[in-house]
Amino acid sequence: MSIFSSMNTTSSALTAQRLRMDIISSNMANVDTTRAKVNENGEWEPYRRKSIVMEPKEAGFSSFLNAAVNRGNHAAGQGVKVSKIQEDENTPFKMVYDPVHPDANEEGYVQLPNVDPLREMVDLISATRSYEANVTVFNANKSILMKSLEIGK
Repeated sequence: MSIFSSMNTTSSALTAQRLRMDIISSNMANVDTTRAKVNENGEWEPYRRKSIVMEPKEAGFSSFLNAAVNRGNHAAGQGVKVSKIQEDENTPFKMVYDPVHPDANEEGYVQLPNVDPLREMVDLISATRSYEANVTVFNANKSILMKSLEIGK
């Protein structure tokens, strides 16, 4: 185990939370986008909410077990990684009555993205708090390493 392994673990969490905040910002920026992409029928469809999926960098419990058996000490985690950015296919688009909108259907309804600004703000606050907590951990680790270097003086 390297002295920098905890810093690497924390930095992977910082990177993942930063990407999460970027995706949330993209969702908020596209809350009114009615023409995001063309579907298989050749028609425009609204923007779909995106989210990230995080998973551990290592394979799972077996990697911890093998590392502990081979090294004889406690195996530290390797951090997280973003495995994919997925679109929300389950939540339907919002239907809003606006007959003068250029994308309105025959009945005067417009399909708007399935982005809920309130949910996005809650997710953004959660991501921000997690990012701040990881910055605190990183700074505490840096301080511990600096103090351990001062011992040798």
